[in-house]
Amino acid sequence: MLRMNRTVGFLRLIRPVNGLMMGFAVIVGAWLALGGQLSTPITFRLLLGCVTAFTLTSASMAINDYCDYEIDKINEPRRPIPSGLVKPSEGLIVAAFFIIVGLAVAALTNLPSYEPACVAVISLVVSVAYVTRGKRTGLPGNLLVSLCVAIPFVYGSLVVGQSLSVKLLLFSSLAFLSNTGREVAKGIVDVEGDRAEKMMTVAVSHGEEAAAYVASSFFLLAVILSITPILLGLVSMWFVPFVAVADVGFAASSAMLIRRPSRENAKMIKNLVLLWMTFGMLSFFAGGV
Repeated sequence: MLRMNRTVGFLRLIRPVNGLMMGFAVIVGAWLALGGQLSTPITFRLLLGCVTAFTLTSASMAINDYCDYEIDKINEPRRPIPSGLVKPSEGLIVAAFFIIVGLAVAALTNLPSYEPACVAVISLVVSVAYVTRGKRTGLPGNLLVSLCVAIPFVYGSLVVGQSLSVKLLLFSSLAFLSNTGREVAKGIVDVEGDRAEKMMTVAVSHGEEAAAYVASSFFLLAVILSITPILLGLVSMWFVPFVAVADVGFAASSAMLIRRPSRENAKMIKNLVLLWMTFGMLSFFAGGV
């Protein structure tokens, strides 16, 4: 039973769902860049790209929990490290393993080009900068996280040997905006522990209500920007039903958060936003058909 609990603890430490979402983001980036034209060699490179996204995301999750040990004892005492399922040193070992695997795979992707490896290193540096320093800065730290979320779409394009397009940059911007709103909303959830550790999030610096308005502003900016690909004729009509679900979800979540900026409500909304972001990814995937 103890071994089973520790296995579950390690899985929770790396948050595999987040890694899978980043892997899917790489696929979406490649799909947008290629217009849906996949060959066997490209598919193999894309698989390597997904492995890099998953492993580096897993590493950043482990490093985050290691650095957040004191905060999580207040905000999230059931997480693997504060609950005792995983030792802090084991968290670092897990992170080191995934970093080595992720960067090694990135170096082998799309040779002789080293662009994917360079982007992977940049993503890792930004991620580590956030968990070690950036998160104490509040909104600037939120922007660093969102940059890490936007990078996999760019990475997907580079993995398959394509340059950046307007469509890809638009989608990366949508991911950046919506995730920034989610990060600000998460600050409402973690306000007690963040205040104790002097984390200058929007919620700590200006209050939960102000954080709700800032988060909602980013959500609504994403909704407004989502209309642009339709106006520019960059997507097919299959884009519309999926993006409509995402946009309605973001708008409803914004209203709910402003109406009640409590810890419990913000926690529910930050989870819902992941669903709306998934529909956003599906909209571009479908719109490229």
